[in-house]
Amino acid sequence: MGDQAIETGPLVLVADDVVANVELLFDQLQTLGYRTVAAYDGPSAVAACFEHNPDLCILDVSMPAGDLGVDTRSTGFEVCRRIKRDPRTSRIPVIFVTALNDTGDRVRGIEAGGDDFLTKPHNRLVLGARVRSLLKLKAATDALENSYRKLRELEKVRDDLMKMIVHDLKSPLTSVLATLELLADGSFGALSDEQRRAVGDAEGKSEDLLALIEDILEVARIEEAAVTLVPVPIAPAALLSELMHEWSHRFQQEKTNASLNVDDETPVFYADKTLVKRVFTNLIANAVTHSSKPIDLTISARQTGDSVLFTVSDNGPGIPPEYHEVIFRKFGQVAGATAPKVRSSGLGLTFCKLVVDLHGGMIWVNSKEGEGSQFFVQLPITPAAGQLSSDGASSKVRIRGTTLDA
Repeated sequence: MGDQAIETGPLVLVADDVVANVELLFDQLQTLGYRTVAAYDGPSAVAACFEHNPDLCILDVSMPAGDLGVDTRSTGFEVCRRIKRDPRTSRIPVIFVTALNDTGDRVRGIEAGGDDFLTKPHNRLVLGARVRSLLKLKAATDALENSYRKLRELEKVRDDLMKMIVHDLKSPLTSVLATLELLADGSFGALSDEQRRAVGDAEGKSEDLLALIEDILEVARIEEAAVTLVPVPIAPAALLSELMHEWSHRFQQEKTNASLNVDDETPVFYADKTLVKRVFTNLIANAVTHSSKPIDLTISARQTGDSVLFTVSDNGPGIPPEYHEVIFRKFGQVAGATAPKVRSSGLGLTFCKLVVDLHGGMIWVNSKEGEGSQFFVQLPITPAAGQLSSDGASSKVRIRGTTLDA
């Protein structure tokens, strides 16, 4: 489609239906050290872009449109649109060169994805400066994209390795728990009070470890869109009372002063009870575990619009504002001198967010360092359309564009 005058340097596609204009740009660009390739109408410009994958495109606005389905005066804009919407060429910078200096044409060029404009007749120095600037930007963007791709590949390797390790850990841990239960029941002989306490502590820590393993596996299942959502009617007061009863022994051990505050008007809502219970279990565990001294813990619920708003409040160490977003990311944890020194998977709040998002709700935190934390969980009273069938059984659940059999 054109002569490439030099062997090295960035490749620039010049598209113009006037041969003299193409030759002028070729001379200027080759003097600046760039390779060039030409196209003389819209279809050939699109084809050249996909064939040669240039580092930059210089497009005339008015060219023969061929089969592009636009008028001649819009050809350059349509070529740019097609380049920008294809992932193979979307990052190629585009400069429009035109005799038109109309504001409307510039707006159309920006809307089509153009990066810069040159008005005929153009200055060679201005052309060189703009080409160099856009090529530097493209190089930085390409480097960032490559770094991001490599990071995603490393994350996948890490996640696959973790899932493999976790699966291997679960079986022996289950056997350990079974043995500890037999010991606690006296199947291997009577235990002294001190031995019983030691076995109880080991059993509790093993159950905590098993819960962490379940978090890791559940997060993986949700991220892979392989989780089954089974919405059932849930009474907020009954749900929270059940949680308080299950945690009563732990509250005694940790000297936690726990209380409920459920508004009388709070309605029944539909959600997957098993998953929602684990959300609140994680929030309670965070409040109790991440404080070095006994805390006051309050769990409340009330209706807000078409949702039920739950609040888990504590007067523990609090979370600095800069970590309010980080803690919901996978393996995100609070760091620094004030961070509690406890073992954590960094997945508990990630699991909470994924489950709440799956239900069409929201979760957020309000906290200051040294002033405690308030975690808010807002869940819709009625599942979104398609989440619940007419007979109350689970049906199709849509998460991030993927349809799940739930």
